[in-house]
Amino acid sequence: MTREQYILATQQNNLPRSENAQLYPVGIYGWRKRCLYFFVLLLLVTMIVNLAMTIWILKVMNFTVDGMGNLRVTKKGIRLEGISEFLLPLYVKEIHSRKDSPLVLQSDRNVTVNARNHMGQLTGQLTVGADAVEAQCKRFEVRASEDGRVLFSADEDEITIGAEKLKVTGTEGAVFGHSVETPHIRAEPSQDLRLESPTRSLIMEAPRGVQVSAAAGDFKATCRKELHLQSTEGEIFLNAGTIRLGNLPTGSFSPSSPSSPHSRQTAYELCVCPNGKLYLSPAGVGSTCQSSSNVCLWS
Repeated sequence: MTREQYILATQQNNLPRSENAQLYPVGIYGWRKRCLYFFVLLLLVTMIVNLAMTIWILKVMNFTVDGMGNLRVTKKGIRLEGISEFLLPLYVKEIHSRKDSPLVLQSDRNVTVNARNHMGQLTGQLTVGADAVEAQCKRFEVRASEDGRVLFSADEDEITIGAEKLKVTGTEGAVFGHSVETPHIRAEPSQDLRLESPTRSLIMEAPRGVQVSAAAGDFKATCRKELHLQSTEGEIFLNAGTIRLGNLPTGSFSPSSPSSPHSRQTAYELCVCPNGKLYLSPAGVGSTCQSSSNVCLWS
């Protein structure tokens, strides 16, 4: 202890004490004390109510360590079980269903799926409505589930069908407003194939030839006015065991030697007019086309 501290201590002990010194109470008394107790009690009641409400919310919402209710948080993402309703837009990267159940998207009006780029611009849209299913994109494709082969694709320039067979089952058939390019048109087995233009012409074109074949039946070409067979550079070749030209006009010919009235003309000569018209002339010893050429005068 230093000298100054010793002197101060001895001076305090030597000071005279008053016997009638007044004592002042220390603390909170009166209405202040009652208010303090009231606020402490109110705070305790509020804490108890908050704790009870928190426990009730956890119980009702079924909060667990893995998630909340039907919503489970896993390592791969969020798993949602049961029927769920979204009131605002849902932004996700992938949506998968369980392996043993389908994925159902349901709406009272329509279901719309939008695709946007990194700038937020709309690049694709699929809308399933009550009246139609609409797809808006640059290219629409339908692929096979096994090998990923394109079965159907459509863009602004063309529509491609990659299936092995295109089948039209409508009673009116298929109606095309413009040209059709195809390597093969075939009807179903035991069914007829009919190409028809009700009010206009039907044109089949191919740079290397058009072939029409009936392997087990007849081939018929019927028209109301004229049937033209034209070859600009080649020839028209008719190859058959029997070639018949029906309803040809017959020219009149008077033979020099009278024949028997009971004899019947069975042989005719095929004649050609200068304009290409064919007609028949009764056969004689020589050519009778010149004598019965009156058919050419009326053609």
